Parts: sequence; structure tokens; C-alpha cells
Amino acid sequence: MGFYHLMFLYVILHNCMEFTFAQMPGFVSIDCGGEKDHTDKLGIEWTPDDQIIYGNTSKISTENETRQQYQTLRYFPADDRKYCYSLNVQTRTRYLIRATFLYGNFDNNNVYPKFDISMGPTHWATIVISDANTIESQELIFLASDPKVSVCLSNSTTGLPFISTLELRQFNGSVYLTPYEEQFFLSVSARINFGAENEDPVRYPDDPFDRIWESDSVKKANYLVDVAIGTKKISTKLPIANGKDELPPQKVMQTAVVGQNGALTYRLNLDGFPGYGWAYTYFAEIEDLNPNKTRKFKLVLPGAPELSKSIVNIQENAQGKYRVYEPGYYNITLPFVLSFKFAKTSDSTEGPLLNAIEISKYLEITDGSFDGAVAASLVSVYKSLDWAQEGGDPCLPVPWSWMECNSDPQPKIISVKLSSKNITGGIPSDLTKFSSLEELWLDGNAFTGSIPDFSGCPNLRIIHLENNQLSGHVPSSLANLPNLSRLYLQNNLLSGHVPSGLLNKNIIFNYTGNENLHKESSGGRHNIYIILGLAVGAAALLIGFIISFLLLCKRKKDHKQEPEASFHVTSKSNATSDGAQCFTLSEIIFATKNFEKKIGSGGFGTVFYGKLSDGKEIAVKLLGNSNIQQGKKEFANEVSLLSRIHHRNLVKFYGFCQEGEKDILVYEFMHNGTLKEHLYGPLAKERKMKWLERLEIADDAAKGIEYLHTGCIPSIIHRDLKSSNILLDKNMKAKVSDFGLSKLAVDGISHVSSIVRGTVGYLDPEYYISNHLTEKSDIYSFGVILLELISGKEAISNESFGMNCRNIVQWARLHIENGDIQGIIDPSLGDEYDIQSMWKLAEKALMCVQPHANSRPSMSEVIKEIQDAIMIERGVVGGSSEEISRNSFHSSLNMGSLDTGVDPYVSFHASTKPSAR
Repeated sequence: MGFYHLMFLYVILHNCMEFTFAQMPGFVSIDCGGEKDHTDKLGIEWTPDDQIIYGNTSKISTENETRQQYQTLRYFPADDRKYCYSLNVQTRTRYLIRATFLYGNFDNNNVYPKFDISMGPTHWATIVISDANTIESQELIFLASDPKVSVCLSNSTTGLPFISTLELRQFNGSVYLTPYEEQFFLSVSARINFGAENEDPVRYPDDPFDRIWESDSVKKANYLVDVAIGTKKISTKLPIANGKDELPPQKVMQTAVVGQNGALTYRLNLDGFPGYGWAYTYFAEIEDLNPNKTRKFKLVLPGAPELSKSIVNIQENAQGKYRVYEPGYYNITLPFVLSFKFAKTSDSTEGPLLNAIEISKYLEITDGSFDGAVAASLVSVYKSLDWAQEGGDPCLPVPWSWMECNSDPQPKIISVKLSSKNITGGIPSDLTKFSSLEELWLDGNAFTGSIPDFSGCPNLRIIHLENNQLSGHVPSSLANLPNLSRLYLQNNLLSGHVPSGLLNKNIIFNYTGNENLHKESSGGRHNIYIILGLAVGAAALLIGFIISFLLLCKRKKDHKQEPEASFHVTSKSNATSDGAQCFTLSEIIFATKNFEKKIGSGGFGTVFYGKLSDGKEIAVKLLGNSNIQQGKKEFANEVSLLSRIHHRNLVKFYGFCQEGEKDILVYEFMHNGTLKEHLYGPLAKERKMKWLERLEIADDAAKGIEYLHTGCIPSIIHRDLKSSNILLDKNMKAKVSDFGLSKLAVDGISHVSSIVRGTVGYLDPEYYISNHLTEKSDIYSFGVILLELISGKEAISNESFGMNCRNIVQWARLHIENGDIQGIIDPSLGDEYDIQSMWKLAEKALMCVQPHANSRPSMSEVIKEIQDAIMIERGVVGGSSEEISRNSFHSSLNMGSLDTGVDPYVSFHASTKPSAR
């Protein structure tokens, strides 16, 4: 069999020195950071990546982990580069590739890393470490289309990117053949061995491909929960006839679960879903049933009755006992939380049986860079040089450090910066093939020979060839580049005359230091004119700057009454601000009818309703004076912040008043009050908020917070997020309010405060303990708000959460991690919600309230999950309804002709392809 043919695979990281791994046939097993070859207890041979020149290695020691390959790791800088392993493969062959990550606190910081991993240009997964002693694993199944594949680590959000092991396993024949393998990878989400005798996974040598079949005994949050009463494990020692290489190994098929009470029910999380996937179940009758006993059952998927029509009769379908029957779907839409059931039919005497299940998600393959082949040809000439060893696609997921690419769906290279790279020889002709190139920096090397013809690069604006050893004539074709604005040729060995076309071109042009290169006299005057013009322009710019400065000083002098800010915030928004209006006290008294109608209060003041003379409704916040010094500070803080930031999901700030001892802030009036009032306040009894409405409010509020975190320079930390600070307008659109406690994350780093501020129940415990304030403190508070939206309960209560529990986080975590989401859902919602969207939000809420800030997601990640939940609630999976219609993807069942009367191969080839997302 081809699988057992000896093959040699090579691995390279950045350096192009290929070295052979002496592995068993079809296997590559890389011990990242390892020091020597070794063979583990399974008989798998591991080879260190000790010839890799980038990154650093570290030894680690974790609880209960004795395998040598997990005693070391390799880590990389948290910069904007990618770091790639390149593996040689056989084209038109399918492989499984597996990357694992065991943190082990290698950096002694207890900062849980978060970074991206990609397969060539395709984003594979975001690695989120949440436990120093737990191995994170990612698996892909792919068809090799090129002789090399690259696995790259990049985009460190938190901590340092690292990797523990990288494994490649070759399949043979048609194993995991799908109709979509040219366009999609299979990202493995679940591979489960039911009825396992213990928690140990089944893998090599029991599985010749070294697939890892997880035991159904492993206890994970929401991983195989809701197990039906009467579920029993069974096993046999007799051989199982499978007949196909791709089927589960004997050891997996020799165990099973049986629903003695007539049903098998499970629920499990599917990472990466909702989306389109590949799902197969595996059955083998391993009980010796009496002739009068029958086992027939059906699959039941909530909300998908069309998938539950076929009857499974294992002995009949498999054509005998101890044989494998594998019904499945090779293109099916699956949710984030999959609830499934096998139920016996009315004419069956025995309950359903299940041996194993496999589920993978279709991961769309990203097209490589437009210039990828040219870039690969370029670097192949310089394999020994450091800059040519970065690996992977030149633009995706991030560009090589010496390149810039545009933002086209299939990116093009627009800049090559190879200054001072110790490059010798002629200028490579590949550089003239980058058709979208705008900048070329080759200065400070030792290039020889002539300047090539760059006519194939019509977008070139800047060319740096100075300080080399170039010889020959300056090509006249340079003058024909329509966008050329800067040309530097100085300090070379060029000779002859400068082409008149260049001398007559309105560009910055330097060719000094070439003793044998001369210009024609007719061109000299024009060059002098350009230089003088530049000087005059610079002088004009300087004069303009001085005039602007003087006007600015005068303006400051004329507005001495305006409160001064102690810092400056710049918004990334394109919108402009008219600035904060300064109201007089008499205007405020008139608008509020002498502070007649109180509409709210907080730790730093009371809020009154008002209406200006032009009819505009306002909310007037009168700052309290219990602590005058603190109050003045909060007042200046809020004025300075609110006058500079503008977003549709932030409460609009109109102005201020500061007369005598009164400090007043004026906002837009929000007609529907606070989110708190609608969830469990007086308004909750009048009008019950629907689940979709709550999701949309969460989306609005999250966008406002994301703007504070990412749309302002430096970023702004709210520091007092709570449901009473989320206000609702006439249309129930949410806006975030109350910036009296906000802090700037100066220079993009966290803020250390001598006094912890915030509200009990919403306060980040890590911030409370350490006084270490970051944007992740807001994430914690927002996670509490998400739990309020789900449960309709307040954050702190002496009565709502049962004995010995006052905190919504502790209460909700206990229910969610035990798979009991129904126990926290607001009863007022009835059954008017999709359980998948509820699970999605609950899972993200738990991530937000992780004890360690580094384990929490960013607000942009939270927004994505909220929007996915909204799409689920609206009946749209993976995109808008228009997109789904346009990319129609129909689930096709491959149950076999015995059940459906349809040739499975006809069904297989007739299926439509997954939607490209």
C-alpha cells in the first residue's frame, strides 16, 4: 500500500537549509525546541527543529506531562512578522496536519498567549491559551496542490507566539475525499470514541494514520453533555470488519454506547461553527442479539426534520454483525452547539447504538498573493540570506518584513525594501515582474551589472539604487515610467549620458558620485529649477506653519474660560466635531425648570430632564460636591473626553456649564432610559424585552466600547460599564454613557491607578487586586452585562442565586459549565429564542469574565460572536439571507442505497458545493 512506502520529508523554518527527518513511513513529527531525536511510547519517532535559526527555545515542566516532546517549545517575537515551518509533500495526496501548543508558563509571566496560525495564506485558527497546563491542538485535513505547504505563526495579540509540536500524517487512496477539496480544507472539530473504557485517546499504532479519537469519558465543559438516562457502555474483543482504510480503527469500533431506554442524547460544542461541515457516524453491531431482537433507530436533529427520515438498521446496512456501517453528511450546516439524538423506532426492541463520530468544518482556502510565484522565484536565488528565509505567502496572512502589499482580495506586492541586505550580483529580473510595484529600495548593497528595464512596473514612483556597484548606461526607459517621482542612482559606476527624458521629467533625481556619468547642458537648468522650487515650497510651508501657530495662540487667549484638558485624545473617525458648547447657568435653569424633573442619579451626580429653547431635549447631569476636588477632576475628565469623541453608540455630549460651585454636563436625552430598568427594573414589568432585541442592544453597546478601545488614540477605558450606563433611545438603540471614570491607556499600555474605581458586581477582580487597569477590565464588565441580558437578573443579589452565592458570574458559570443553560435563561423569554444563539452568547460571556485578563477576548471578537448569534436568531447561518441564497448549500445525505434507494455515489456527485465564506 502506498501509505507504507518510504518517503523523506523535509522541514524548513525561514532558513532555506533543507534537512531530512528520518521518520517512519508517511510521518513527520517535529519536536519544536527539542534537542535530539527520540522515540515515544507509541513508537513515533520525533525529530527536533534544531536547524531553525529564528525564534528561541524554552524548556517547560507541567503537571502530569511526561512526554519528551512536551518538555520544550519554540517561541517567536510578538512582532508584525510571520514565522513559518515549510513541509515538503507529495502533490495530489491527502494529509492530516496537527499543531499543538502547551504554554507551561515558559516566559515566567503567566500571560496567556493569543496568536494566529495559518496554512499558507489561509487563516487556520486563532490559538487562545486559557490554561498553562492544557494542550491546545488544531488539525487540518488537506489535499496537497503544491510540493510544499507552510504553517505560519503570526499576529500576536497577547504574549508570545509559540509551538510545541508539528505533525504531518499522510493518507492513502481516497481517504477523506470530498467534492470540495480543491476549495476547502477540513478543520477537525470532533473525533469521538463512544463507550471508551477510560479517558485515554485512541491513536497510533491502533490507528495507522495516527488520528486521535477522543474518549467520551473526558470531562470538558459542554463537551458531550445531556447524556440520556439509561446510556450504557458496551465492548467486545472480537474483530470488526471495516473494509475501508478511512474508517475508525478496531479499538474504536470495539466499544459503543447503547440507549437502554430507547434514546441516546448528546450535546457538544463545535469550534468554528456555525457553518458548513462534514459529519459522519460509525456503527457496528457488537452485541449478540437474539433472533427475535431488532435494533432500528433514527437520527433526530432539532430544527432539521428532513434529516431524520432514514432508518438505521446496523446489521442490515452493514450486511452483518461486527461490520462497520458509516452513514453521514459530507455537506451539512451545523450550529455552534450541536444537540443530537438517536431514537429507536416503534418496531425496534433495542435502543440505539453508537460507536464513533467525526465532524469537521469546511475552511475555505484563500488564494495566494497575485505575485506569489514571482516572489518565490526571487527568494530562491538567495537561500543563504536571512531576509529570504521568512517562508509562506509573501503577503498573507501578513507580508514579509521587507515587502508591502495592497489590500486587494488577491494582494499584489507594491513595495520591496531590500536596503543594506548584503546582496551581490545583478539586480534580479524577477523584480521587474511585479506589475503593481510602487516603491523599490535596493540601496546600500553590492549589486553589479546594468540597471534592468522596469517598463513592466508602470506604477513605480520611487526607485532607490544608490550606493551599489551598478555599471553601464542609465536606461532611457526609466523616463517612460508615468508615475516616477523619485530616482536615486548616486554612488555607482554608471557611465554615459543621462537620458534627456529624465532631465526633462519633473522628479527628484540624484545621480552624483558616478564619475563617468554626464548630463547634457540643456537639462541642467531644469534640475536647478526643481531644486529651487522645492526650497521655495519648503519656505512657504514654514511661513504657513508660523501663521497657523500665531492664530492658534490668539484663539487660546480669546477662550481663557474654556476648561483645559490634561491630555489630548484623537479620534480615528473621519467625522469632525464642532466642540463642546458652554452653557450659562441661567440657560440650564430655564431648560430644566429649575431642576424640576429628576430622571437619574449616580455616584458623581444627579441627572435632570430639560428642553432647550430650540426644542432639543437634553439630560443635565449636575455633579455632586461631596468631594469637590474629586468632582472637579471627574468633571474635567469627562468634558475633555466627550468633546473629542463621537460615535453613534456613545451618548452624544452637547456641552457643559461651570459657574460658581456648579459643574454641569449636558447630554442628549435618551427616551427609553437604561438597560437595567428594562431587564429587572420598573420598566421590565411593563414591557418584556425579546431575545433578538437584547442581542441587538448588546451589539450596539459593544460597538460603542470597541470605538473607545480601538477608535481613539490613545484608547479609552470606560472603567464603569454596567447596565445602568447603557441607555436606550426612542428606537431602543443602545448607547454607552457616563465617562466620569474613564481613563486613557497612555501609549497603548495599561494604567496603574492608586484608587480602584468601578461598581461592585461589574468590577474586574484582577484590576481590583492589582490596580492594573486595561481594556480587558471593560471586557469583564461587559461579560457581566451579557449574563444580565441572558438571565434578566442583576449582577449582585442576596436572593436570586441561591445559597452561598451573591454574584451572577459564579452562578452562571456553574450552570453553563455543567451544560445547564436553561437554568440561567430569563423565564420571561418563554421559548422565543434559538438555543444555539443563546449558547453562543453564554460561551462568550464566560470568556469575558475569565479571572485572568489575558484570557479574555477583545471587544471585536465579542462583537463577532454577538453578530453570529443575531444571524442565528434571524435564521441566517454564516451570512446574510442574500448571501445564503446566492451561495445555496444543500445538505446531502450519504446513507447508502439500503435506506434511501439512491446510489450513494450519485448523491455524492450531485451535491452542490459549500458556500465560500
